[in-house]
Amino acid sequence: MKRHVEVAGALFVENGKVLAFERGDAKYAYVAHKFEFPGGKVEAGETPRAALRRELLEELDMTAEVCDIFDTSTYEYPDFIITLHVCLCRRLSDYSLKEHVRVCRLGADELDPSEWAPADAHALAKIVTHLA
Repeated sequence: MKRHVEVAGALFVENGKVLAFERGDAKYAYVAHKFEFPGGKVEAGETPRAALRRELLEELDMTAEVCDIFDTSTYEYPDFIITLHVCLCRRLSDYSLKEHVRVCRLGADELDPSEWAPADAHALAKIVTHLA
């Protein structure tokens, strides 16, 4: 049986554009060099929002206001199953890249699902509607 991981990811929309964080090399090739919503695993006893605040500090040295859950989906990768909670967030500080190789600001017409980690790509159609 595949392990199931609960994850929270941050959706930042600034000036009508989504901040897309590109991963570098990764343990699993199918998410390497793909855009994602930054964040990470929800630990035991944590809410997705609390996990996201913690993960943004760890991954990006960023403080952020974590607002509402925007989208929740479950995706089955070859090695594990992920439930991803994408939360709308507002940056309260700048950031530094530790686990990512770049950040792009993408408009609705630039959100190509093939450039995103498959689990993260699920939210893109809803984001395009939100930006319209």
